[in-house]
Amino acid sequence: MHNKARYQKRYSREERLTAIVWLCYPCHKHIHRLYSERELADRFASLTALMNDDDIRAFVDWLATKPAGFKPKSPVRKRR
Repeated sequence: MHNKARYQKRYSREERLTAIVWLCYPCHKHIHRLYSERELADRFASLTALMNDDDIRAFVDWLATKPAGFKPKSPVRKRR
């Protein structure tokens, strides 16, 4: 996504290299379970934008009540 022309025009090279949102693994997995790469690139270019999303906010609030090191179980995927 980062090297596609539409994003190169929208963001400077420095922004693309330094605007990194550091997430814990469970939050990262949850966000990718909710949204595609393209949706993330188009709608969620900052931590503020991510935290303003109701589904992500609810997960973060729920995860905050768990002990350090807690790993939520992922939903079981059906084999095809």
